[in-house]
Amino acid sequence: MRAVNVRHAQQAAAQRGVDRLDAQLLLLHALGRSAQDRAWLIAHDTDPLPTQVGERFDALLQRRLAGEPLAYIIGTKEFHGLGLAVDARVLVPRPDTETLVDWALELLNARATRESDGRRGSADAPPWRVLDLGTGSGAVALALKAARPALDVTATDASFDALAVAQANARRLGLALEFAHGSWLAAAPGRYHLIASNPPYVAQNDEHLAALRHEPRSALVSGPDGLDDLRQIARQAPRHLHPGGWL
Repeated sequence: MRAVNVRHAQQAAAQRGVDRLDAQLLLLHALGRSAQDRAWLIAHDTDPLPTQVGERFDALLQRRLAGEPLAYIIGTKEFHGLGLAVDARVLVPRPDTETLVDWALELLNARATRESDGRRGSADAPPWRVLDLGTGSGAVALALKAARPALDVTATDASFDALAVAQANARRLGLALEFAHGSWLAAAPGRYHLIASNPPYVAQNDEHLAALRHEPRSALVSGPDGLDDLRQIARQAPRHLHPGGWL
């Protein structure tokens, strides 16, 4: 692409069918600027676009038009206020999954209110243990730890590649988690006060899978009706929960 200026580059992207916000974020990425600099594009819309940047922008647009998730192209996705690094090794965290974090925090807050016998409030009380099954990028586990630093959070995944992404995000964000490799509860013996999970739930022949072809199938598909993993977690979880604990 040889756009004359910043505005023309965005107009050309719109003509090719790229969403306006996606085009802005891809152009900022091509320019080496932060995704928070959208106002810069407006203030500098008549700035000439260097040929090299235009070519880089064009390559990014082609990837987006081929269906590759925006998060993979720019390498980051915001989740519950955290900037997570993501790539094709993990599912792109969805905004809807933030409700799982909010729900978990509500339950933990309610439990803290109920436990008023003084033991939990003492300095030597052990931290509440939280388990995130199938952590992927680490989104849920990291969001819980960021919101409640005193939690003892363990994150598991059956994919070594996914765990590598989650561990890198934890290091970059300075959040201390325990990580374990394995299938669901087999990866993390012991008891927990809360077990959270956003497991695969798509049926193996679901028509929507074609649109998700760039994301890891193992993080999406769970048997003929999509419920195999949910059933397994529901069977295993009770013996891994403290009395009054939550799945």
